[in-house]
Amino acid sequence: QGQLVESGGGSVQAGGSLRLSCAASGYTARTYYMGWFRQAPGKEREGVAAIVTGTGGGNTFYADSVKGRFTISQDNADNTVYLQMNSLKPEDTAIYYCAAETSRLVRGGLPSATTGFRFRGQGTQVTVSS
Repeated sequence: QGQLVESGGGSVQAGGSLRLSCAASGYTARTYYMGWFRQAPGKEREGVAAIVTGTGGGNTFYADSVKGRFTISQDNADNTVYLQMNSLKPEDTAIYYCAAETSRLVRGGLPSATTGFRFRGQGTQVTVSS
């Protein structure tokens, strides 16, 4: 069974930046999508960003709330996905989860479908203070 290991969370002041990393290992099937979703206390999970990691991939998808501020990218050599978060706001405070899916077919659009991806990491806390 594979695993996703996140790193890079932490605390930052509003306007600052953080970079999250997610390393995938041990999966017998190649991932088709990878992405990030977040969950803040008392709120529903929110798909943040996704990237097509399958053959001919590279397309990226963003939630409106982070578009223009967050960038998702991949390093195929290391099977790692990154989330560069700039101009952070207090409302970005949440636990961020890396997620991966091996199927090409997913329910709903991206990045919202990341909340239902088959595999997910343990989460990393991001706290943005005003």
